[in-house]
Amino acid sequence: MITSRLLPSRRAFGLLAVFFCVVFAVTVLAAEGNPEATDKADNAQKLRDIQVGPKPDWSWLPQLRVLTEADYPPFNYYDEEGRLIGFNIDLARAICRELSIDCDISAAEWSTLVPSLKANEADAVIASMAINGKTIADVDFTNRYYMTPARFVGRTGALFREVSVEALKGEKVAVVRGSAHEAFLRDFFDGAKIMSFDTAADARGALKAGDVDLLFGDGISLMFWIQGTDANRCCEFKGGGYTEARYFGDGIGIAVKKGNTRLREVLDYALARVKASGRYEELMLRYFPLPLY
Repeated sequence: MITSRLLPSRRAFGLLAVFFCVVFAVTVLAAEGNPEATDKADNAQKLRDIQVGPKPDWSWLPQLRVLTEADYPPFNYYDEEGRLIGFNIDLARAICRELSIDCDISAAEWSTLVPSLKANEADAVIASMAINGKTIADVDFTNRYYMTPARFVGRTGALFREVSVEALKGEKVAVVRGSAHEAFLRDFFDGAKIMSFDTAADARGALKAGDVDLLFGDGISLMFWIQGTDANRCCEFKGGGYTEARYFGDGIGIAVKKGNTRLREVLDYALARVKASGRYEELMLRYFPLPLY
């Protein structure tokens, strides 16, 4: 049998109710009585608005039809349960949330992405499409949302505290033959012993085996190799990234149909809001284990 001591009385319930009401009232009054906190929040919002720029009209855009492809992890790919996921997918959803519109995201073969835009079968392509002379002849781009830097990789613990023209003189540097990375090395690090390989896998193998001192190539691919089982913790980034547009392009943007200026402006605005809110940085940290630059 349960005794009355274990059951709160009606008076106790009443006292508890009064207590919580007082706490709630004090909390509300404290918030209302703290103009400094309110001013800081307002100023932060104003700063974000300045960073973002003028707000365009998108009342004509009830839904954004996004096209991507599904074979480029971690940017866009199917997971084990057949769900389309990745950095580009989450970025598309973040853009739609900023605009408060529906988001229809579907995947297609890479070769069909631009034709689908031209045929009005999609509004935007978010698939890590590079901004270069060839692509801008076919589509318009938003402001870039990330770069594809070139990076040096060396053996873990190797004595390359800095990467410079002087430091690399006489050092063996692996690179893929005929690539933009090779051209960059020959133009700016001609004192290095440039070792050209037919494939990226061959170049990585040479570094892992100790046949070369450094490897120079695409920073994103190298980042995932460094973190993967094939590298077996052999190697690490040395120095920072190189983003010279002449060699490595103008970065990655969202593609829209040629001449669709008003959509491009809306997407630029939404991208800026995603970055100003901190959401973009969250996605970068989620999908990329090491800094890209």
